[in-house]
Amino acid sequence: MLKESFRSRVTNRSKPLIGTLIFEFFTPGIGHILRQAGCDFAIVDMEHSGLDYGELKRVVRYFEAADLACVVRIPAPGEHIGRALDVGADAIMVPMVGSEAAAAEIVHSAKYHPAGARGIAQQIGHDRYRSIAMVENLSRANLETAVFAQIETVDGVKNAKSIASVQGVDCVWLGHADLSASLGRPGEFDTSTFKTAVADVVEAARSSGKAAGRLVGDAEAAAAAGEAGFTLLSYSADVKLLFNALRDGLVRSRAAMTPPTSARKVE
Repeated sequence: MLKESFRSRVTNRSKPLIGTLIFEFFTPGIGHILRQAGCDFAIVDMEHSGLDYGELKRVVRYFEAADLACVVRIPAPGEHIGRALDVGADAIMVPMVGSEAAAAEIVHSAKYHPAGARGIAQQIGHDRYRSIAMVENLSRANLETAVFAQIETVDGVKNAKSIASVQGVDCVWLGHADLSASLGRPGEFDTSTFKTAVADVVEAARSSGKAAGRLVGDAEAAAAAGEAGFTLLSYSADVKLLFNALRDGLVRSRAAMTPPTSARKVE
């Protein structure tokens, strides 16, 4: 039996998929660490991290070794799409998608003929260096390559339904921080305007039969997101996870090591 592709799991939407976001810790063991922790996938950030393609090529191999799906958030559309896919990304996430035309162009760049115009290079990273007949290879890649369109602007929300309806877009991903800024209220996620925008994104995905995803910071937020209709979640990000766990552990350890007042020596 052939292994189910990550794209198939995304588009199925019958079971929530939860991963995390990697900005900083591009170490050889990161794929195995995340897999053993229970992640369904990982998002590798190139938009904000400074990660280059030489590093990305190594990082993708780490995730392949752990058999963990790798979503690459590219800095921008255009040439970054083919480059990220050629090194072996299972999916691309494209930021700041604001229109149906932009979404269609992304798909056109991500898919091979006849679905698009992605440039062909065989027996490299995305093929895991295997020799595969071209027609079979292109067909397989078109079936298995997932495309995430990130909705994080007022225009993106306004055009969310038409973006989600583009054939080849598999997931609309909420960019909550940038969206709050685009709405004129940076960091304010409890306003009625923001909540309405989020609901519009989820409804756009639902009406087109596509997945909706977002980042969450804790289990309570995950529960709320699932209730709202999100089926893909990034549970926090590597820097925040380490920072919060370490800070909490240090605070608790220092408190535990402080002797009670009655035990302190009185001069």
